[in-house]
Amino acid sequence: MSRRYIRGSRALLARTGAPVLLLALELSGFAAVSHAQINLGPVTVGAGLQASYVNTEPTSGTATNEFDLNHIRLYVNGPVTDTIKFMFNTDYDSITNKIGVLDAVAQFEFSPQVNVWVGRFLPPSDRANLYGPFYSHEWAVYSDGIQDGYPFVFQGRDNGVMYWGTFAKKVKVSAGIFDGKSSTGNSKVLGAARVQIDFWDPEDGYYLNGTYYGDKNLLAIGGATQFQEGRTATTADFLLEKKLPNAGVVSVESEYSNYNKLGGYEAAYGKSQGAYGLGSYLFPKVVNIGKVNGKFEILGKFAKADFTDATTPSFNQKTTEVNFNYVIKQFKARVMTFYKDTRYNRVNPNFWQAGVGLQIQM
Repeated sequence: MSRRYIRGSRALLARTGAPVLLLALELSGFAAVSHAQINLGPVTVGAGLQASYVNTEPTSGTATNEFDLNHIRLYVNGPVTDTIKFMFNTDYDSITNKIGVLDAVAQFEFSPQVNVWVGRFLPPSDRANLYGPFYSHEWAVYSDGIQDGYPFVFQGRDNGVMYWGTFAKKVKVSAGIFDGKSSTGNSKVLGAARVQIDFWDPEDGYYLNGTYYGDKNLLAIGGATQFQEGRTATTADFLLEKKLPNAGVVSVESEYSNYNKLGGYEAAYGKSQGAYGLGSYLFPKVVNIGKVNGKFEILGKFAKADFTDATTPSFNQKTTEVNFNYVIKQFKARVMTFYKDTRYNRVNPNFWQAGVGLQIQM
């Protein structure tokens, strides 16, 4: 199945290949990540907004400058009992100009080792899918031919049932079965599983982050697979993050992907595989700009993906990205300037992009 670019920044990438310049106001709270919250008794209500601008320069053709309203999200989360919780999130899709169900989950949380989710949510997959566009480290997420090529119904989600648990605060295991017809067109059940080991600090919950900006010292390795009638999608991911004695933070992230007749970014190609490496440094000095305090960060990423098994010629994609960020309050407030260069050896035209992004969350 092709990679349907309608999740997070891929909504804009489907039309322009452009990375999203994101304005986010997100007030959610569930066991996945540390979102800010508004509490109305036991119920948490939130909302999110994404907007973008990007300049795209193709090697042939006309340059474009675009502003987009990419996503508006509404969140409702709350407990039913001490062990049963409910999560319901919606998302506006700028491609279809419609609002769809993002998450609708009954969460049974019996213990750290035993959790069961039923409904629509992110299946076991790579770290990139489990952190999503709001909690990714780089700006041009999901544009390299590698990250989160798994099939999905909407915004990386699928309908199904899943078990997940954490053991000794170090090993996180998840496995589930999902509706294949809605995500791949094949009525057979889609299976999914992931194992992750945190050798240093643990990561709480099921969903993950692309960085913790020094709040955690991480050495994490994860592997995931999805399968349906002999077709497979498999990834391995790595994240190392270390706060230095001078209060600076070094981060290294990488992933290898192999989409074998399941998922992938290109519908015409049965197989694709590739890898990327990302490195960043968050400077320790706090810099005041217009009565706002923040820290500067430099980030670089290189990715290479190969697309094969098609009636048309095979090709490869090389993606280089550089970010220079002003991190004010981690994911709640950051300004990100970016440059991304995408090159193909055949089939598709080359292009480069540059822009500036603003992310705000409350």
